[in-house]
Amino acid sequence: MVAKKQLTLAQQYMFVSLVVMLGGMVGIGLWISQQIETAVTNRTAAVTALYVDSYISPHLQGLAENENKYAVDVAALERLLTDTSLGTQIVSFKVWSPDGTVLYATNPELIGQQYPLEEGLAAAFNGEVVTEVSDLDKPEQALEREQWDSLIETYAPSRESGSDNILAVSEFYQTSDGLEAEIRTAQYRSWLVVAVVMIVVYLLLAGMVGRASNTIVSQQNELQENVTQLNELLQQNEVLNGRVRRAAARTTALNEKNLRRISADLHDGPAQDLALALLRLESLSEAMADAKPEVSQDFRTIKLAAESAMEELRTISAGLRLPEIAPITLAETIRRAVHDFEKKTRCDVTLTLGTLPEQAPLPVKITAYRVLKESLANSFRHAAGKGLAVNVYTTAHTQEELLVEISDSGPGFDLQEPSVYARLGLVGMRERVELLGGQFELHSTIGHGTTIRAILPLSIPEVEDV
Repeated sequence: MVAKKQLTLAQQYMFVSLVVMLGGMVGIGLWISQQIETAVTNRTAAVTALYVDSYISPHLQGLAENENKYAVDVAALERLLTDTSLGTQIVSFKVWSPDGTVLYATNPELIGQQYPLEEGLAAAFNGEVVTEVSDLDKPEQALEREQWDSLIETYAPSRESGSDNILAVSEFYQTSDGLEAEIRTAQYRSWLVVAVVMIVVYLLLAGMVGRASNTIVSQQNELQENVTQLNELLQQNEVLNGRVRRAAARTTALNEKNLRRISADLHDGPAQDLALALLRLESLSEAMADAKPEVSQDFRTIKLAAESAMEELRTISAGLRLPEIAPITLAETIRRAVHDFEKKTRCDVTLTLGTLPEQAPLPVKITAYRVLKESLANSFRHAAGKGLAVNVYTTAHTQEELLVEISDSGPGFDLQEPSVYARLGLVGMRERVELLGGQFELHSTIGHGTTIRAILPLSIPEVEDV
């Protein structure tokens, strides 16, 4: 079994084809041998029958002229079998009448006895020359059976001179020694021809299959090398992909860290300076109370501008800084983003949470919070907060992806407009999601609202808290 598995397909084919061709050669050889034996036997018997009939028929013509069915020239027949070359070819002889009576036989005891017409004898009375190798098992073959195991038995019809009327049937026996030698010679030659033809065919097939096998093996080796190289490239790609995802996770966390630092810098730097400037303007405004009206008006304008700048600076600082979401769960992060939006805009949001993991990587929570915040803000600006709904759940089977979906029932817009994909909010959300290896989808139809869907992986590398 092991050796069979080690054979190539070409070797297995050649082995099977060899077995099939050997079987075919044996079958064809046996069939040809049988045909040769039958043909040689029939030819020899037919020639002998013609030869015998030329000697015997003249001595049987009395059967047509005499009503006595025994009107056979026995003495003449005996002389033919003893004084001519006919006796050297024939070892036994009988003459049969149409009713199955033996008119003459080399065994005198058979003369006058009647036997049923056997198949070969009946065919001879119908005009055929019948030849077969007899096992000498018939009752009338007792004498022959004592001396031989088998003989070539031939039935030859003898016709009336000048007509087709069959007067009697001559049955004669020949030994098969010389015939068997001729048959064996012909069979050997036929076997040799069949073997040579089969060998040539097999060698031709072996050459063709061998070349095809070499081509296939070469292609398999090349394919195996390509597959090996592809596997190596896939492994390298997997390693690089892991590095990219870790870098993306670190980038997301670092971005938030930088935004927090900028928020702190704005709060501790320009915001404090503006606060000090407002205090000084407050004290100066009291000193300038009795000044000219236009000067007093300029001071009020400067104060209002400083207060507006201070308010915007505080808003920008607060928007840049995320709440502390690292220690809270994923569900609490989602709820906080929705709650902060509702608190600032006084708009109601329908929140639906599916089965969520207790914790998620920090970059995922940051990205989910940012997407929710930006999407809800866009819906508030462009859809007036109508029909706001948030659905967050994980994939049904693997639960390895987080799906965040934000929808509204606002006027919607045409996705074919080029300006849609130039909006900073959409571009920023798409980049945040795709940076983590996720998918960002935008669906909108005029008059049927807008849906934003972000699919985030939950198996990205974890990073340190920022």
